[in-house]
Amino acid sequence: MTWLPESLRQLRRDVLFLVLLAVAIVLAIALPSRVGGWPALVDWPTIAALAGLLVLTKAVERSGALDIAGRWLIDRTSTRRVAAIGLVAATALLSMLLTNDVALFVMVPLTLSMCRIARMPATRLVVFEALAVNAGSMLTPIGNPQNLFVWQQWNNGFGAFVWAMLPLAGIALVLLLALTAIAFPSTPLEVHERGEESVDRTMLVVAAALYIPFIVLTDLHEVAWALGGVLAVFLILRRRVVAAIDWGLLLTFVLMFIDLRLLAGLDAVKAFVGGLGLQQAGHLYATGALASQVVSNVPAAILLAEYSHDWRTIAFGVNVGGFGFMVGSLANLIALRLLGERKAYGTFHLWSVPFFVVMGLIGSWLL
Repeated sequence: MTWLPESLRQLRRDVLFLVLLAVAIVLAIALPSRVGGWPALVDWPTIAALAGLLVLTKAVERSGALDIAGRWLIDRTSTRRVAAIGLVAATALLSMLLTNDVALFVMVPLTLSMCRIARMPATRLVVFEALAVNAGSMLTPIGNPQNLFVWQQWNNGFGAFVWAMLPLAGIALVLLLALTAIAFPSTPLEVHERGEESVDRTMLVVAAALYIPFIVLTDLHEVAWALGGVLAVFLILRRRVVAAIDWGLLLTFVLMFIDLRLLAGLDAVKAFVGGLGLQQAGHLYATGALASQVVSNVPAAILLAEYSHDWRTIAFGVNVGGFGFMVGSLANLIALRLLGERKAYGTFHLWSVPFFVVMGLIGSWLL
């Protein structure tokens, strides 16, 4: 199996992947007639977009540009606290404009590069960036997939959506920045000795030149052509970039789509949800937040849209549901996989679950 990419070889030690695989096996045994329809359950445009972004960000990372950018930022940052607040705030802002997953693909590699240069806790910082994209992306209809679904489903207007979500997103961001100031000390950054700084300019220029066309084609629902072009270019110019991306993450996402959508579509689940009294805003909100902890917030939003037209309450519930357990938002999984630290799951839940409880109570009060 040495011919397999390292990310695929590591799947045998990936707890999340093994759990998803076990659930898929159980579902295949329990629902054998549904196995043939599994490919239709996967959101292939999302997988293709994710694959393209993995290639482009890996190219930027391998070019060496992030190390130089990290050094530039460190030279202009006085303490760990200031650096952490700046990175968390920038991640949240990007998630409002570029979606939560794109924000992570930009910020996490840069953060890891900074943490290699200076003595900063990379795990905690990336965890806070995961919280930041969940908090920031809830503000706009293009910030995350569940908002995009709600926005398109009810055609409620860009400005109306932002105005409705502003109180919840604003409070979440203020609390997160305050928590960041508490979690990171005001000690000076300890910078390692400078090493040789070189950039593979060809790789960097090609990645930068392909990024905007890739995003535009993806937005125009031509993601297959976008991914094909990116793969073709790098297979010709820098084949090692394609081999080095996290193929295990893509396979994990495929299994997650299959498992969660099968579970959400079970008659027992639908009957249970239908009996929760979702005509009451409080019940609808709580169901959205808690269901996200089990099936992720995008499937939760799709499911609840079958039972209620109260889009604001649904949006509140599933966006708050992005906090808490890792499965609450696919962005959480992306952040932790980009981090590549096995012990990060515990650290993530140590900060995310209490934040979910607090934001859950605040969201209920706002409604």
